[in-house]
Amino acid sequence: MVYFDNSATTKVCKKSAEKALYLMTEGFGNPSSVHSLGVDAEGEMENARKIIAKKISCSPAEITFTSCGTEANNLAIFGAVSKNKRLGKKIVTTCVEHPSVLNAMKHLENEGYEVIYLPVDKEGCVLAKDIENAIDKNTILVSIMLINNESGAIMPVKVARDAIIKNNSPALLHCDCVQAFGKIDFTPATLGADLISISGHKVHAPKGIGALYIKKGIKINPQMLGGGQEKGLRSGTEAVELIGAFGEAVKELPTVDIAEKYIRNINNRLREGIKSIDGFFINSGENASPYILNVSTEKIPSEVMIRFLESKGIFVSGGSACSKGARSHVLLAQGVSPKRIDCAIRISMCSDNTMEEAELLLDALKEALNLV
Repeated sequence: MVYFDNSATTKVCKKSAEKALYLMTEGFGNPSSVHSLGVDAEGEMENARKIIAKKISCSPAEITFTSCGTEANNLAIFGAVSKNKRLGKKIVTTCVEHPSVLNAMKHLENEGYEVIYLPVDKEGCVLAKDIENAIDKNTILVSIMLINNESGAIMPVKVARDAIIKNNSPALLHCDCVQAFGKIDFTPATLGADLISISGHKVHAPKGIGALYIKKGIKINPQMLGGGQEKGLRSGTEAVELIGAFGEAVKELPTVDIAEKYIRNINNRLREGIKSIDGFFINSGENASPYILNVSTEKIPSEVMIRFLESKGIFVSGGSACSKGARSHVLLAQGVSPKRIDCAIRISMCSDNTMEEAELLLDALKEALNLV
């Protein structure tokens, strides 16, 4: 099996799976219980919180666990807006955000908020000047992802913080870092972010666990009420087995610089090989994350190509795993033709991939075009 769909989900690493099994079968106490099983479970949870906090250079107290990146995005957006609604009615985001952000924005528009959707250039990047021009004293939230999940475009998030300061705006800055966490170096300070969303299943932890960084001193309103877990921000008995597995997966991640260099070599080989195949186009910009490569033909629809590659034991996707069947809003915003969009596939990598697998993929792509 050749798996090139790591932006959709990753294989759970052995240490993470072992930790989850242990916490489900032996360390299974409720972390709110006062007996030793509960205390031990709480200790496992807090240890994971420390590991994740260390990865982005923040305090463990600034990490709130959620069920996934989507919930983290929703908590950040709705929590920030409901807390600061008296300060203004304007929100700034981009037109290429993940559906969990864009659909939240559509809901807020229906509630009477003004949402500015910043355009992108042909490589999928938001221009700094557009960010600067959009933020004003009436802006209460700016939400810009760090790495786009379909194109790999890297956004100039820090520009938004500078614009917030320059314009004396009350806006909080939220950054969806689901595709960036564990892949490129960033910290809340380098981004200037107040809120950062991350997800476990993109970094070899199980599905069903994510986290939201909330800068110390920043207040947002909870969106789920109950027993007051996670400092009252995310009530409900914590999924200790998933939290512990998330921490273990993060601990097992390779050094960012070493992994990035390794992945970039594979990405470069794929780019070189795809450029040599007549009839293929690369939709990801030259400066995109090396972990994501979006390519198209104009002859083979995405689903047909995906099924053909699957028959060869190679797994890729047609774009965002959260936008089944919909034409890519990301590629459309980049100005890619509808014909190419309908034939686009996303190749997404992790450190488990090899150069040999890249060659197998290139051979299969050539074979697919020869059959047309």
